[in-house]
Amino acid sequence: MTLNLMRAAAAALLVLAAAGGAVVAEPAKPECLAGAKPGGGFDLTCRLAANSLLATKIIGTPMQVTYMEGGVGAVAYNHVIGKRGSDGNLITAASTGSALLIAQGKFGQYDESAVKWLGALGADYGVLVVAADSPYKTLGELVAAYKANPADFAVGGGGAVGSQDWMKASLLAKAAEQDPKAMRYVALEGGGAVLTSLEGGHIKVGAGDAAEMGQHHNAGKVRILAVMAPGRLPGDLAEVPTAREQGIDIDWIVWRGYYVGKDVSAADYDWWVESLQKLSATPEFATERQARGLFEFNMFGQAFDDKVKADVARFKVLAKEAGL
Repeated sequence: MTLNLMRAAAAALLVLAAAGGAVVAEPAKPECLAGAKPGGGFDLTCRLAANSLLATKIIGTPMQVTYMEGGVGAVAYNHVIGKRGSDGNLITAASTGSALLIAQGKFGQYDESAVKWLGALGADYGVLVVAADSPYKTLGELVAAYKANPADFAVGGGGAVGSQDWMKASLLAKAAEQDPKAMRYVALEGGGAVLTSLEGGHIKVGAGDAAEMGQHHNAGKVRILAVMAPGRLPGDLAEVPTAREQGIDIDWIVWRGYYVGKDVSAADYDWWVESLQKLSATPEFATERQARGLFEFNMFGQAFDDKVKADVARFKVLAKEAGL
């Protein structure tokens, strides 16, 4: 009787596999690779998945987080492609910054099609800020003043030329009908330095992210003129209008997501996509995302793959226009 049952179960599994519904097990040794030192954005992205996947029991084994510094994710990208392209245990953290660097050819010989993009589990958004005592109360006023006297506007951001903050500043310059190559951009060491430079009058405009600058806005230290998002953000920044609302169509979403190697099996890829999607609907994940200062942004599988490739294409245009 037992033998007959075993044979029947085996036959059922074969039928299921033939129908395209083969049983897929969770990874035996789940791992997330952060392409930088501990403590940065890639680490945050890995911890976001690792903590909440375990808390929701989607994985039964704790996810290992490993670090591979170099090229703001370029070394990790090349490592996954060259060494772990078929490893279904491994997911790697990525962001909008990854797409931007790929667009500028800074990930070496590989493009955005060299990996499989899994999904995004949260995002931040670009913002344009001025000092609390600035005469500019709206983005329209700022753009008009910038257009009238571009040489008078130093714009600061927490990154070098070609970085995300530089790109946000270049979108402001374009909105003012100015050449981004002629922009007076001041490269600063992070959001804290942007705040200090605004307060000291060394720059007139700051480019940054909503999560960080929102704290300073709510404390009255700076004024956020616009969030670079499709719609208003929830919570403390709900009263801040978007650039779109003010008639200036500029967006900058800083998604936080993951990819796997190009040769990972379809079954393993589907397991990760479905698991991330399931995770995104849990209260445990919502708590983890909010604790890490991210806004809701869920996109998975083919939709996310399309998003990444569209971002890279857009960034290539922006980089070319800016002479990068």
